[in-house]
Amino acid sequence: MAAAESSFKIILGSSSMARQRILAEMRYEFTIMTADIDEKSIRKEKPEDLVTALAEAKAIAIMARLQHTDILKNVACPTLLITADTVVVYKGTIREKPCNEDEAREFIKGYSGGHAAVVGSVLVTNLNSGASKGGWESAEVYFHDIPNEVIDSLIDEGIPFKVAGGLMLEHPLTLPFVDAVVSFAFFRCFIALSFDILGDIT
Repeated sequence: MAAAESSFKIILGSSSMARQRILAEMRYEFTIMTADIDEKSIRKEKPEDLVTALAEAKAIAIMARLQHTDILKNVACPTLLITADTVVVYKGTIREKPCNEDEAREFIKGYSGGHAAVVGSVLVTNLNSGASKGGWESAEVYFHDIPNEVIDSLIDEGIPFKVAGGLMLEHPLTLPFVDAVVSFAFFRCFIALSFDILGDIT
């Protein structure tokens, strides 16, 4: 669907470049608004429960902020808010953004020549009706050996501190060392389905 044909407005509640790129590739126009929440204060034992809870918390925070803005005033069509979250699961341990350089290096070295799971959630909320649709999915990512100099370059750029698990799969330095990703078109498919379901709810 081309942006000009959309029957709704979109707010992406995320600063993720990957999510922005996916929406742009789907030819949607959108506004970015991030949630100011303490993610570390929300804890769940299961990764799928954690990413779901975080996506919901982000939606609540952004909706509260919107009450004090003019963004939704005089908007004739539905406005859809997209929030999401992702974690990496490595050897049964949930990994979010690394806290420091040592942890970032440990994370990436662990993936080298091995594999990890990526668990992601998406929540789409129709801000006019209050209706929402959410879900989660996981994927296995397999890596070739990642050279130390590549790890050093990623850390120098600050990339690991911006993404769950410390590794941005689509980054040009990382991509050559991704051997395989087993199923993770979830964000794109879920967004399209949710827009069909929620976009016409007024």
